[in-house]
Amino acid sequence: MRQPETLFFPASEWVPNHPFLPVLIYRGVLGPEVGDRAHAFESLFYDSGWEGVWRNGVFSYQHYHVGAHEVLGIAEGKAELLIGGPEGTSLDVEAGDCLVLPAGTGHRRLSASDGFLVVGGYPPGQHADIETAAATPGELKIIAALPVPGSDPLYGRAGPLLTLWNRSARS
Repeated sequence: MRQPETLFFPASEWVPNHPFLPVLIYRGVLGPEVGDRAHAFESLFYDSGWEGVWRNGVFSYQHYHVGAHEVLGIAEGKAELLIGGPEGTSLDVEAGDCLVLPAGTGHRRLSASDGFLVVGGYPPGQHADIETAAATPGELKIIAALPVPGSDPLYGRAGPLLTLWNRSARS
């Protein structure tokens, strides 16, 4: 089981980011020996109880979600993503990497290779909206109160997300 990197982001211009949960970055969880990484990510996410699984990319404009945490499994190619809003951090990701973004976390694609493919999903009962403007006070409350998922999207109930996010939520 790979342990993720963690990154905390304060609010960045109009992007709220999450007030206490870190972004989780799992590097190289699916290696080159995995023939169909998109299918493998879908299976991992579904087996871990995550829903609304989709295949696409990452939008080229800055956005965040109020109503859902989001997992992004990089199935093919590589990209440079800006995570944490306009003043956030540029991350290079490649096939086999996986990110878990808590609600409110800004993200956008800065560049990508041909064939860049992402598999995404959400915890049960959560639904992604696409926000491109400052959060209202009510939306900030929703982001802060959104429940921590009951499972890690890669490793299920034994995964590091539960420990890392529950510890952050209690701090």
